[in-house]
Amino acid sequence: MAPKIYIDGQAGTTALRIRDWLAGRNDLEVVTLPEELRKDPQARKKALRQATIVLLCLPDDVAKEAAEWLADSPVRILDASTAHRVSDDWVYGLPELVGGQRERIATGQRVANPGCYASAVILLVRPLVDAGLLSPEAPLSIHALSGYSGGGRSLIERWEDPGRGLLKLDYEAPYSMTKLHKHIPEIMRHGALSAEPQFLPNVGPFRCGMRVQIMIPAKALSKASSGKAIWETLAARYENEPFVHVDTLTDAAQASESTFNPQAHNDTNRISLTVLAHQSGHVLLMARLDNLGKGAAGVAIQNLNLMLGVAEDTGLPK
Repeated sequence: MAPKIYIDGQAGTTALRIRDWLAGRNDLEVVTLPEELRKDPQARKKALRQATIVLLCLPDDVAKEAAEWLADSPVRILDASTAHRVSDDWVYGLPELVGGQRERIATGQRVANPGCYASAVILLVRPLVDAGLLSPEAPLSIHALSGYSGGGRSLIERWEDPGRGLLKLDYEAPYSMTKLHKHIPEIMRHGALSAEPQFLPNVGPFRCGMRVQIMIPAKALSKASSGKAIWETLAARYENEPFVHVDTLTDAAQASESTFNPQAHNDTNRISLTVLAHQSGHVLLMARLDNLGKGAAGVAIQNLNLMLGVAEDTGLPK
């Protein structure tokens, strides 16, 4: 009998992408509730307890409640919310994080899916901290740009409202400029950083796509931490990763206006990492991904595949 996968929060943006990418698979059964019951507590509790693995695509408080409902159940949980990403009793669901992470996800009872911005930053900085090329206390500045689908249904409706005219903007719109962004705790914990980075997220007038840039000043780097050394570390770390690609170390002067397109990996589970060395010794790290692909639904399916014991890339576009 195929394992039952119940998606709680089945109408959300991430859930819809997950359902789309799981469609047609015969090695599992995706369970959904009728529209009139999808918010009914009793119907949800029953569906949760009858599943093999549940995927929580819910607001944080509702995800915590659902997890509590299953506290005494053998049902396994994969939570796509922010609620449990820094909890000690949950496995952080970024398969490429460190050696052995895949095994921890595969056997985990409770797995927390990573955030989109967080995945990009962590994949860029964690290998450098581990290698001693970047101090955990380095003063990092992060500039990030995402498609408006990253904010879920409310932001999608806001940006696609013809009366607001936001899709006609020819510039990005910063947000959370003076607040602690919800991805910062997981960035620091799983990126092995002890100093909080300055993080400026922005929304662009496009639905999907993401570009994350980390600016490291020359004074924050040791002499051994050249652009080449940083690139070699990342290239070696992700050499055999199917979904993480490290771009060739090239002179940024060769780049054109379209070289760093944030939408380049849309509709895939791919993330590309770029190292750009400045003549003054500064280094720019860059990641590009689909915020609903490798940033959300794609990595959720990676984790689901690991938890089911099937090939990690099953059903995932590269």
